[in-house]
Amino acid sequence: MRRHLISLALGIAAIAISSPALPQSPAQPAISADLILQNGRLLIPGGWATAMAVAHGTIVAIGDDVAMTPYRTSSTKVIDLGGKMVMPGLHDMHVHPGGAGMQFFQCALPHDAKPAELLNIVSGCVKNAKPGDWITGRAYEAASFGKTPPNKAMLDKIAPNNPVMLNDISGHSNWANSAALKLAGITRDTPNPPNGIIERDAKGEPTGLLRESASNLVSRNIPPATRERHAEALKKGLDSLLAQGITAFDDALLTTTTAQAYSDLSDKGELKQRVRGCLFYVDQNLLKLRNYYARPRFTPSCIKMQLDGVPTDSHTAAMLEPYMPLPGAKAGDEIREKGLLMVDQAKLNALVVEFDREGLTVKFHAAGDAAVRAGLDAIAAARKANGFNHNYHNVAHNSFVNMDDIRRAKSIEATFEFSPYLLSPSPIMDDIEKAVRPDLMSRWIPIKDALDAGAMVVPGSDWPVTTSVSPWYALETMVTRQAPGGGGKVLGPEERITLKQAVELFTIASARQGNFDYATGSLETGKFADFVVIDRNIFEVPITDVHNTKVLMTYIEGEKVYDAATAPAGN
Repeated sequence: MRRHLISLALGIAAIAISSPALPQSPAQPAISADLILQNGRLLIPGGWATAMAVAHGTIVAIGDDVAMTPYRTSSTKVIDLGGKMVMPGLHDMHVHPGGAGMQFFQCALPHDAKPAELLNIVSGCVKNAKPGDWITGRAYEAASFGKTPPNKAMLDKIAPNNPVMLNDISGHSNWANSAALKLAGITRDTPNPPNGIIERDAKGEPTGLLRESASNLVSRNIPPATRERHAEALKKGLDSLLAQGITAFDDALLTTTTAQAYSDLSDKGELKQRVRGCLFYVDQNLLKLRNYYARPRFTPSCIKMQLDGVPTDSHTAAMLEPYMPLPGAKAGDEIREKGLLMVDQAKLNALVVEFDREGLTVKFHAAGDAAVRAGLDAIAAARKANGFNHNYHNVAHNSFVNMDDIRRAKSIEATFEFSPYLLSPSPIMDDIEKAVRPDLMSRWIPIKDALDAGAMVVPGSDWPVTTSVSPWYALETMVTRQAPGGGGKVLGPEERITLKQAVELFTIASARQGNFDYATGSLETGKFADFVVIDRNIFEVPITDVHNTKVLMTYIEGEKVYDAATAPAGN
């Protein structure tokens, strides 16, 4: 036995001598940090750190202040945070920054303006215009007009020589005067276009209110803005997002002019955020040429499909159950009773299967529960045809969702993109609560139900359709379901979530939905240095104070892209 063991040992030694040496891992090269943050409260997965080192736009170390010593050189910029909180850059998965910026050049109407104030503002805009010039703007709120809805005569009185078209607070209805209707050729004999409604009085005359696609009959006559103006407007919107700490977002409705504006800003070095553009699916030319507009931080890889309207006085969101009766509506009018489902299901399924096969993510506008179901059915059809490929198609808004549809979302890898900016009482909520059955409001925007079911959930502001793009406003109201600051009415109290959950939706969940969580969404070594410094620790102040949070600095890939200390007033 002893001789056997000696022979075995010699054999092993011979093998070791004759075998090639295993490759050795090279020594870790010395990394010189470009930036070190210290003495802070950095939100990391599972807890907190106090310091972070950044090199070449990447987080190379995170921990305590002492752990940063090997990365610090004479050229390293060091920021003492003085205890300030740092968190990952925030994501807004449904926003329209170009449209928001364009409002700077239009007639601006406060969301809560009463009819007299609103008409006075429009009158001032008319006085500053030349006869024949178009007057455009937003956002009027229909419920504020009481029993007499907005009509063309109101605008004719203050603008007899100018065509006027105003967008409502939801973005799905427009209000035009007689001059605008005349230029569009709209008369009592004009039929409703597909997926649109021309509101008419008891005599059959157009009232001036246009729903959904009917608005296009007028808007196509408005002189388009120049390429330069589109880029200027987009830049204003982007700057507003940076000031709120939003480092990545989905532009939820991309037109050719908007795509051009993104590429123009990128070519000038003025596009800082990571943007996924959602191309309007009916624009075939834009779909074909999408990669012509692509840039390093602008990826036109998303498709936008509008499945319905909104559950306001327009009754255009597609619902499973009827709305409250609409005054003057004819019995049996399916469109006014249950809303508009704008794409036939068979066609919708075929389109989504093809987009999914091409590797494109689909974003559905679906406010009503019938539209949500249609979107999920289309996603299910794509999974059946193509298998699971991590294209996380997302249904947007989801104001009302049937529980059966919430339960099945996880099994088909569908994402619910909710609009938390409508979780507190606001002007548009008056319209909605009058339109739908009261029992539906108990599960208004059912975020908790979706999370409990294990579905992927992300947030989207829908700004400027909503009044604010502040994620801090949304973070608070997802927890309280009340007006910022607390108090007053609670909307859907059973759908409240925790602040930790809310933060995860704006960070790692949104990064995962875009298949980019390997690089962003959390502060971890090896990820891009996308982060924000804020003026308070949102986990240590009363929840009703979170909406007051101010962003001090925003960084993307280690570059400071916003600094409150030097930002122009208004940003």
